[in-house]
Amino acid sequence: MKVAVAGGTGLVGRYVVEELAAAGHEPVVLSRSRGVDLVAGGAGLDAALDGVDTVVDVSNVTTTGARKSVAFFDAVGRNLLDAGERAAVRHHVVLSIVGIDRVGLGYYQGKLRQERVVKDGPLPWTVLRATQFHEFAKQTLERVPRPFAVVPRMRTQPIAAREVAQHLVRLVGGPAQGMAPDLAGPRVEQLVDMVRQLLRARRERRWVVPVRMPGAVGAAMTGDGQLPVVGDAVGPRGRQTFEEWLAQHAVSVRGG
Repeated sequence: MKVAVAGGTGLVGRYVVEELAAAGHEPVVLSRSRGVDLVAGGAGLDAALDGVDTVVDVSNVTTTGARKSVAFFDAVGRNLLDAGERAAVRHHVVLSIVGIDRVGLGYYQGKLRQERVVKDGPLPWTVLRATQFHEFAKQTLERVPRPFAVVPRMRTQPIAAREVAQHLVRLVGGPAQGMAPDLAGPRVEQLVDMVRQLLRARRERRWVVPVRMPGAVGAAMTGDGQLPVVGDAVGPRGRQTFEEWLAQHAVSVRGG
């Protein structure tokens, strides 16, 4: 099966491309480096989607602001769906985030827009909401210059990015599901503790400053707002804990 991966050069996208190839599919990377502009009118998309059966959207934008996030995910979603309809794509799969409808972060507003665009679009779709990746601790550190490490107080159930990619590839091989059950890691962690463990693995000294976000956002982040919903149908769970992931990646995370 020919599968296009929007954001195929990013953290999860690289894993998705690898896992697709390992499963016998033919991955097509949609990125500027491959001549495709997902935002500005979708330049290059029609040619890239020729013969594609399924699109996996793991595209991303680096921002905490709602305006930039909404503009990006709205444009990318519409461009992919319009081009996918012209190419007779049969399945549109999107990676989203657990809790975006319960935590009022600006970036999450863009992900909610992305989901709405897909739901209102012309193609059969599957949206997979996953929790934060184990790599989130490293990304948090990278946002703040040394010697400080300002870390939001947050409960999360992190999962290995590769396990997310593997699950997306399984969804590619099946029918459109609509909203798939939440995907999460094996256990609940505190982001502050994850950052401290990462600093120890790096042998790096930084002052960790835990910060509670104000108002309802802070209450949701320190509560269950970003944890998977537990109901009649509990979603799939990853196997690798953050400690196990950190041990495996100790060399790559050392020194930042």
